[in-house]
Amino acid sequence: MLRERVNMIDIKRELADIGGEIKEAIAASLEDTIFIKGPRVKEFEKNAALFLGVKHAIGVANGTDALHLALRAIGVREGDEVITTAFTFFATAEACAYIGAKPVFADIDIDSMNINPALIEKLITKKTKAILPVHIFGCPADMTSIMNIAEKHKLLVLEDCAQSFGALTDGIKTGAFGTAGAISFYPTKNLGAYGDAGMVVTNDDTAAELCRKYSEHGCSERYYHEMIGYNSRLDDIQAAVLNVKLRHIDRFNTERRRKAAHYIKNLGDAVLCQRTPGNAYHVYHQFTVRVKNREEVIKALSDANAASSVFYPVPCHLQNAMKYLGYKKGDLPLTEMLSEQVLSLPINPYITDGEINEISNIVKSVAESA
Repeated sequence: MLRERVNMIDIKRELADIGGEIKEAIAASLEDTIFIKGPRVKEFEKNAALFLGVKHAIGVANGTDALHLALRAIGVREGDEVITTAFTFFATAEACAYIGAKPVFADIDIDSMNINPALIEKLITKKTKAILPVHIFGCPADMTSIMNIAEKHKLLVLEDCAQSFGALTDGIKTGAFGTAGAISFYPTKNLGAYGDAGMVVTNDDTAAELCRKYSEHGCSERYYHEMIGYNSRLDDIQAAVLNVKLRHIDRFNTERRRKAAHYIKNLGDAVLCQRTPGNAYHVYHQFTVRVKNREEVIKALSDANAASSVFYPVPCHLQNAMKYLGYKKGDLPLTEMLSEQVLSLPINPYITDGEINEISNIVKSVAESA
């Protein structure tokens, strides 16, 4: 039994570490009283773009808006098809549906848990406009293969970077490969705000300009509306929090990787861990394993005062809201198997090696390898 509850994330320990910096930044925002489109938003956009190696970073209200506005800004329209993964948070497919575009699901690579590029090409039709890979749990998708396919077929690429801030492939950060990238700063993310927040990143000047207009009611000058837009803005207070945490993100990601390596060593062959491609830098937004007897493992962890989470128990193609697409059980066998077996264990920069040891021992004693 763990002496104190081990949660998936630990904001209290985070505040003990950098809370003074965060409170100072929030106090400065309160002092300025410019809460919408304030100076800290501009500062964070500049800092994030520099960190990710992109020309443009546009703060928006949340990660779902980032996906939606980015799709519109890069030119996806009603009737277009977008090839993506069903093993993701629902917002990935939902954002396509907002536009009237059709999400087309490819099965996953069972080891990386990401979309399998080898299955993308056979799904391309005359209506295909874009590929939407997700860097699941912080593990980069195979962007080299995906970009090659996109270039061959003249397709757009939107990266779903909701879980992968700071992850790299061949030294390039996620979000910098495609036509654009969509980021979530939901509080549980490896770079998380203290409320809802999101961002679109791109090297495309036209897409950046459109995204800014879409996020601000379709205007670039106040009260002069050039198109029907949306109300999706990053708050100054959230940007203040994110500016502080961005200064620490490399340390946070390094710690997450160290904790993940400790789990992997401890767990051995008791479970199957998500595998990182050799050219990729995984940032472990989640540490996810596969087990056959998931409910037993969850109960054992809960009884010992440790959290765990299932991401995602129902893949997108089997969600009731996606019935109109006509998918049925068995269409994406690896995705469906993964949804029945995955379990995420607590990981954050502050979980101790001792806590990891205890959690690992519980999992090893109960788990049946998938």
